[in-house]
Amino acid sequence: MNRKTLVLPAVVGLLAPLLAACGTQQGGAAGGNAIVVGTTDQFTATEDAPAPFDPAYAYDTGIWNVLRQTVQTLVRVPRGGGRPVPDAASECQFTDRVSESYRCTLRDGLTFSDGTPVTAQDVKFSIERVLAIKSDNGAAGLLSNIDTIEVKGYREIVFHLKTPDATFPYKLATPVAGIVSSDKYEADKLREGFQVDGSGPYTMKANVSDGHVTSVVFTKNGRYKGGVKLRNDQVELRSFADAGAMAGALDAGDIDLMTRTMEPEQIRELHARPKEGIKLTEMPGLEIRYLAFNTRHPSVKDKAVRQAMASVIDRSKIAGDVYGSTATPLYSLIPSSIATHTNSFFDKYGEPSRKKAAAILDDAGIDTPVKLTLHYTTDHYGSATAKEFAALRDQLNASGLFDVTVKGSEWSTFRPAQKRGEYAVYGLGWFPDFPDPDNFTAPFLDADNFLNTPYVSEEARTRLIPASRREADRTSAAPAFEKLQRIVAEDVPVLPLWQGKQYVASRDTLTGVEWALNTSSDLQLWELGRGTA
Repeated sequence: MNRKTLVLPAVVGLLAPLLAACGTQQGGAAGGNAIVVGTTDQFTATEDAPAPFDPAYAYDTGIWNVLRQTVQTLVRVPRGGGRPVPDAASECQFTDRVSESYRCTLRDGLTFSDGTPVTAQDVKFSIERVLAIKSDNGAAGLLSNIDTIEVKGYREIVFHLKTPDATFPYKLATPVAGIVSSDKYEADKLREGFQVDGSGPYTMKANVSDGHVTSVVFTKNGRYKGGVKLRNDQVELRSFADAGAMAGALDAGDIDLMTRTMEPEQIRELHARPKEGIKLTEMPGLEIRYLAFNTRHPSVKDKAVRQAMASVIDRSKIAGDVYGSTATPLYSLIPSSIATHTNSFFDKYGEPSRKKAAAILDDAGIDTPVKLTLHYTTDHYGSATAKEFAALRDQLNASGLFDVTVKGSEWSTFRPAQKRGEYAVYGLGWFPDFPDPDNFTAPFLDADNFLNTPYVSEEARTRLIPASRREADRTSAAPAFEKLQRIVAEDVPVLPLWQGKQYVASRDTLTGVEWALNTSSDLQLWELGRGTA
């Protein structure tokens, strides 16, 4: 989720890395051991989320990065971005001119990792299972436009959609559409625990301690048939409590690469004082951060309160002071590097202004200071989140218009409480499911949305989102997306703050690093190898 101030939108395809690494050896086995990747993502089973790795429940970048290695989808987004290409399927295409009927044919001889054949009926079972369970985590919303699923023989499957949707192939490329077996997954119940079975590039084994996953070992699936070429035989994804511990493991040679989430200070330090044997790689990214509102809560029910916050918050100062060169201010839900982006919030509110915010509140008859608590997660996006929310608190309180406190919670507590509507104002990040403006608008505004928000814009849901999806040429959808961005700036159900860049640090003997993360922050562990770049 990226944001820049008053810049022209760039074509997403231009974000792809230009050069691939060439290794003298291929595969972790060539070095005699697994490639080890560090992450600060935490994987925990709780009473609220007992099945974190089930494709019918999972809707989190870190967990999706486990599923992408193990659960195969009909199509996948290629390494450098662009339109989805076949993976479990040998071919997929719309069979009509209005993008309402999508047909796929499975690869011949496709099997799950245990050797059981994968059939079109398994695909139907997997998708219908997601829709039947309809977890409150929000992922099922990606598939909610499916009307019926038709199976023809063992290999052919046809999706009939309720309304035209040119983005449907991208949705089929996400883990929520992962193919699972009815032998391992129940049709109407989530699979609790940490085991994942599929037909993807790797099999997996989770190492668990006290209910937390300490690491996941991915081993090459010899039965995999798909479009991915594996450059290693085994990768271990190791979870660390914080970025400092992860950096220490890289320095000690215990891991080969550290990814989500490096701290801004670490990135600045590696830029200024490179370490021998370690390289820092910057990658294009589409991460955004934002405040969201429970628009039924009395403290923010009047949109004038939300508009006043949009008027007074200084995004540039937050991005610069807290995140430095790793973030830029964002004035729309759609990042500046996605075509159809507009600076809708800047257009409406301009530069930060206490005077303008005060006038908005006064005109609405709202007494000041408005008392609010801003909630954030302490362990999901890195320790800089606490600094960011302290800065937000200080800015709002300095205006004299607000009386703000902040409260942090672990993700395992924060996310269930947020979905239940317990927070009036809360901070979240968004890593897109696919790089299209639809995925920066519909998950926040459509029915069955990720936020479980009470906010409804009938114009957005019934007219603009469906209109944007009818356009196979995505640039033709620009007028609909421009209106959607204006609606968000006017009603402020969410308040965009900044967009970020992606960085990873690695041992210089590791190849394929520049392909290890795509613009949507999807881990592509199969790209990693050992050798000389």
